[in-house]
Amino acid sequence: MTEVVAALIWQGEKFLICQRPAHKARGLLWEFVGGKVEPGETKEEALIRECREELAVILSVGEVFMDVTHEYPDLTVHLTLFHAVIAEGEPQKLEHNDIRWITPREIPDYNFCPADVEILQEIGRRAG
Repeated sequence: MTEVVAALIWQGEKFLICQRPAHKARGLLWEFVGGKVEPGETKEEALIRECREELAVILSVGEVFMDVTHEYPDLTVHLTLFHAVIAEGEPQKLEHNDIRWITPREIPDYNFCPADVEILQEIGRRAG
């Protein structure tokens, strides 16, 4: 089981999504910014590091939004999604193919990683 963390970052009515690089597993699918928790790191520390590496921003990590377990053909992930705010910096595409701010109504317009589907349904429900 791979521990993975991700950030739900809101800006007004929109939240941040990132498109995976074409050459990686699940290439060009959309996801929340984040990544694997390294040995010795807390989930919060991992999320802050990943966002610095991938977007060049400093995050302030809040409460857990929700967590899911998903089995891909090549790995099983336990994904914890945290509420977070950008404390410093402007998101940059250091690793992703693209980054966008979308409203919950726009979720169906994007192809997301399968592990995110349940989370996106919950965001849609809460946005009502």
